[in-house]
Amino acid sequence: MVTKSDATSGRKIAGVTISTRLVVFVVVAVLAVWFILMNTASVKIHLWGLSTVTSPLWIVLLVILAVGAALGWVVRRYRDRAK
Repeated sequence: MVTKSDATSGRKIAGVTISTRLVVFVVVAVLAVWFILMNTASVKIHLWGLSTVTSPLWIVLLVILAVGAALGWVVRRYRDRAK
């Protein structure tokens, strides 16, 4: 089981502490940005049959990434408060 001290501890490189969580975050962020930049075509989005929006795919992916990050943050705060 990983404790909070295990997740926040890391190696110190050039005076900066590098944790596993930070490395994973940077790798995922770089991959997400790369994936978004590779998908620039326009797409039609059907909003539950109410309307249709045409938008570049990179904007849609960026919005979905932001919504996922926000939901992850909310769930984490809720779990931390429940403890």
